[in-house]
Amino acid sequence: MTTIEDRPDVAEGPAPEIGQPRKRKEDAHLLTGRTTWTDNLTLPGMVHLAILRSPMAHARITSIDVSGALERPGVLAAYSGRDFAEIQGNIPCAWPVTPDMVNPGHPSLAVEEVNHVGEAVAVVVGRDKASAQDALEAIDIDYEQLPVVLDMEAALAPDSALVHAHTESNRSYTWIFDSGAAGTGAPIDEVLGQAEVTVSRRFLQQRLIPAFMEPRSTVVQPNGEGFTMWSATQVPHILRTMLSLTLNVPEHKVRVIAPDVGGGFGGKLQVTPEEVITALVARKLGKPAKYTESRSESLMSAHHGRDQIQDITITARRDGTVTGLDVHLYADMGAYLRLVSPGVPVLGAFMFNSIYKFDAYRFVCEGVFTNKTPTDAYRGAGRPEATYAIERIMDELATELGMDRMELRRKNWIRHEEFPFTTVAGLTYDSGNYEAATDRALELIGWEDLVAEQAERQARQDPVRLGLGISTFTEMCGLAPSRVLGALSYAAGGWENASIRVLATGKVEVVTGVSPHGQGHETAWSQIVADQLGVPFEDVEVIHGDTQSSPKGLDTYGSRSLAVGGIAVVHAADKVVAKARRIAAHMLEASEDDLEFAGGAFSVRGAPGNSKSIQEIAFAAFAAHDLPDGMEPSLDADATFDPDNFSFPHGTHLCAVEVDTETGVATIRKYVCVDDIGTVINPLIVDGQVHGGLAQGIAQALYEEAIYDEEGNLTTGTFVDYLLPSAADLPSFTTDRTVSRATSNPLGVKGVGEAGTIASTPSIVNAIVDALRPWGVNDVQMPCTPERVWRAIHQGAEKSGRDPGGTVSWGGASTTTSDGSTVGPLDGSTSETADGSTSGTSDGSTSGTSDGPSASEGDQL
Repeated sequence: MTTIEDRPDVAEGPAPEIGQPRKRKEDAHLLTGRTTWTDNLTLPGMVHLAILRSPMAHARITSIDVSGALERPGVLAAYSGRDFAEIQGNIPCAWPVTPDMVNPGHPSLAVEEVNHVGEAVAVVVGRDKASAQDALEAIDIDYEQLPVVLDMEAALAPDSALVHAHTESNRSYTWIFDSGAAGTGAPIDEVLGQAEVTVSRRFLQQRLIPAFMEPRSTVVQPNGEGFTMWSATQVPHILRTMLSLTLNVPEHKVRVIAPDVGGGFGGKLQVTPEEVITALVARKLGKPAKYTESRSESLMSAHHGRDQIQDITITARRDGTVTGLDVHLYADMGAYLRLVSPGVPVLGAFMFNSIYKFDAYRFVCEGVFTNKTPTDAYRGAGRPEATYAIERIMDELATELGMDRMELRRKNWIRHEEFPFTTVAGLTYDSGNYEAATDRALELIGWEDLVAEQAERQARQDPVRLGLGISTFTEMCGLAPSRVLGALSYAAGGWENASIRVLATGKVEVVTGVSPHGQGHETAWSQIVADQLGVPFEDVEVIHGDTQSSPKGLDTYGSRSLAVGGIAVVHAADKVVAKARRIAAHMLEASEDDLEFAGGAFSVRGAPGNSKSIQEIAFAAFAAHDLPDGMEPSLDADATFDPDNFSFPHGTHLCAVEVDTETGVATIRKYVCVDDIGTVINPLIVDGQVHGGLAQGIAQALYEEAIYDEEGNLTTGTFVDYLLPSAADLPSFTTDRTVSRATSNPLGVKGVGEAGTIASTPSIVNAIVDALRPWGVNDVQMPCTPERVWRAIHQGAEKSGRDPGGTVSWGGASTTTSDGSTVGPLDGSTSETADGSTSGTSDGSTSGTSDGPSASEGDQL
């Protein structure tokens, strides 16, 4: 497989589209709203749904009576879970990560029991949305409250109450990777035992909520045995298959359409209870039905992300050479397993070692059930969590060794001449140049000047301290190959499909199996096809998001669209060129071997005036008056691409953060990132993806956190309480790129959709901790709010006897966080963390659970 630029027989044509900063084709209709969102749809005779949700985190449904709702004006029907108990099935989980994984089952409408606040218990059908919503209050439902399980560690105790009474424990699975057993490295216990330096820490990944622009919305039109569903989803093809299996409807009778979708970030990578409920109601009534959630419903019941406790130990020699990495995770599944819930931390397992060369590595993850909203994929899906832990622990190791943080990283990362490199986790990184990206980032931010300024501020005891943050990262993306996903027990593959149709007039239709929700596929695919076929950018139309017009595909997530879906387009274009070459040779009365292809035209070598354009060939194929014998009359082609490897973008993110020690406010003064994503198709799109990713990663570091109270109520269920940063809260970003072409695909592309989110969070927190080191602070729990930063300074000062500076008082002695603990990352030999355990410190001591009861036992918020 070759691209135009690689063909030795190609004469130089027009300037390539790839690499051009084309404005997106999609923007005009998306930004003006002149498009079709799911909630815009109105079908003849359509009814509207409202869903009653549980106000309790854990309870038995003792009785439910929907008859009162039926008496309300405008109400057509009302149903409880018992009305659909025999036909609703369970929400599917496609990733059974271990053979003994416990999946308790997840009915779309609760039948006997509710297991988190916001779980659907009844549905009202009205002539309009307001009538259905108003009638919810007329449903009479009684609950018998059951014990609420919120803390992951307490949930695993032998005497813990059970989230699901029919299971033996609250453990869903334990997944283990050991380099010694896998043959990818030395036995971990041997390396740990021989360590000259050991540093252990506990890091908390707070629970986040994917706050997409458009809430979830579904419209279902019943049609005989089957139905058509319009949904604001990232995964129309996967959704079709899973709905068929869940509802026992033949797959060819199910059509799923994803119209323009206002953002997803993993939050719409799902088969939702609401989609199933809407399909059940529409089929039962024989009428089209619509459900659109409110924002508060979205925050409460759409799946959440992150929520991990990370215990990590790193070992090294005194000269700074890292040797071993030991990771133990508790991953909160919430009350149920959604589509890929168990696999999210497993994806991260292969990235904790990151860009560094370890002798040994062990990863253990315990998936735990709690009475909270289920978790699943959120932008980065396991990779941000892993990158955060390794980049934080590298800073802690550097502090223990008294070594420059960047020098420690340089000493241990894979050098550019060592690629391809097989890591201790068993992945083979194909290309990269960490030195080049880092050198460029250091230059752009003016690192040496900032280091000098930091020292000068500390010397004069400036109340506003400067902290410098580092994050050097890589990620695995372009989810594939299928055989690897199969080895990880994932139910689907990693391939992608595309087809190209060159119409009679020479215009081109591209059908892609990846379904965008803001990434700019229509523009990028047009640029690829324009170069591959030599047609004008404007002459390419991209079709997507409908399982009828685009019947084959595995959709969009995990930065796979370009690295997998885009390469399927390239393969299809190659087939078109091969077909066109045969017809051109016939028309020009020449051998195919004597033809050159450039600028969208075939010419006879040595006779450039004797040529046929691809548009002329398309019309000749359409007319079919004189084609080669056995040639079908079309320039259509279909291709499926299943890559041999993941792609591995990387980069260096640096930031300067000013911390006001009197108020605890942390302000980003400068942020620089240099990413290596291989070949860049469209720099404008890349910059947009990076900027958006940075916003979400910074938001985790400084702003966002889903908080539950001790009864399992989400206390951050509106944007008044769940803090999203606006543009005014974010700095201007300086972005740049280096290019190490991927070797796993002909375009040399990698992935960019998640890079900013993965890299930015640890860079921000590392900068804040760097600013607070003089007070002995070695961690600040995310989000690093002013109160948490202020408390860290004062508690650190109390331990160390240093003057904290500032006089601001936050009131009481402690503040309750999302896991029910008290704030205060301290200095000294150990520090009590949010789960009541002790964390290691800069003297290299290890972490371990405190002997006393946990500060948050049974009380995780």
